[in-house]
Amino acid sequence: MQLGMIGLGRMGGNMVRRLMKAGHECVVYDRSPEAVKGLASEGAVGSGSLTEFVGHLKKPRAAWIMVPAGEATQSTVDDLSSIMEPGDTIIDGGNSYYKDDVRRAAALRASGLNYVDVGTSGGVWGIDRGYCMMIGGPAEAVARLDPIFRALAPGIGDTARTPGRPAGRGTAEQGYIHCGPSGAGHFVKMVHNGIEYGLMQAYAEGFDIFRNANAKELPEEHRFDLDVAEIAEVWRRGSVVGSWLLDLTAMALIENPDLTNYTGFVQDSGEGRWTVMAAIEEAVPAEVLSASLYARFRSRKDHTFAEKILSAMRNKFGGHVERASGG
Repeated sequence: MQLGMIGLGRMGGNMVRRLMKAGHECVVYDRSPEAVKGLASEGAVGSGSLTEFVGHLKKPRAAWIMVPAGEATQSTVDDLSSIMEPGDTIIDGGNSYYKDDVRRAAALRASGLNYVDVGTSGGVWGIDRGYCMMIGGPAEAVARLDPIFRALAPGIGDTARTPGRPAGRGTAEQGYIHCGPSGAGHFVKMVHNGIEYGLMQAYAEGFDIFRNANAKELPEEHRFDLDVAEIAEVWRRGSVVGSWLLDLTAMALIENPDLTNYTGFVQDSGEGRWTVMAAIEEAVPAEVLSASLYARFRSRKDHTFAEKILSAMRNKFGGHVERASGG
């Protein structure tokens, strides 16, 4: 099958490589001529402009956008929609807000264009491991793109089948799923990333407790000098908290046990915020996900004003004086 890819960064470029390895033809475009040239040298059809890009695509065309969410995605959708024709499909594989997907799909539908949103998880490892995809859009358009999704997905691989799951139930065990109409794919990916925040925060706090298990504030007989890298490793072997996130943590700790190559300044992609907003709209309690989002905000400050308020109150009611280190 043929697919056009706009945005050849770490995700987009590797997705093109995985598709070409599976025998698909890829037409590519990026604002960076060097990125286009690089993939063209690997077998892709390069384009110097969006008009040229659309011209290389066979009808009905399929153009996958892999650029940052927000204005960059919106402007690309707008530019493409003015060139493409009824029956063509625009695919947003970035991390767009699902409400934007619903709005875009309605606008494109009026012009006879299909809009498919694909929440994509796999990161820089996806080229080898495959990409987990959560898809929203019209059933017919999604079905036509199935060869693309199947090539990008991990497949069953070595993952054991879920006991009791009927054979042939759907594509989920292949690593991709049609979640529903436009917007549903990015909605599921949004919550996926919100959950990811919570899982990451739980690991981070647990390993921080290990790190401070020999603190001088503890009675000497209660102090433990723990090898956190080895704890991460042993948990990978049969523990109920084993996961790919733990695998990556173990990797980082074996490379640098003190993690001195990191500052601890943690950004949020936006999807954690959107997940909390969705929980509020649905009146669903999401304490862990909310706390993990706030912890990321906290990571960007040396000390918050709230902590200064706490310190002042402790001093006033109990005479507690801050330590010389300011802790």
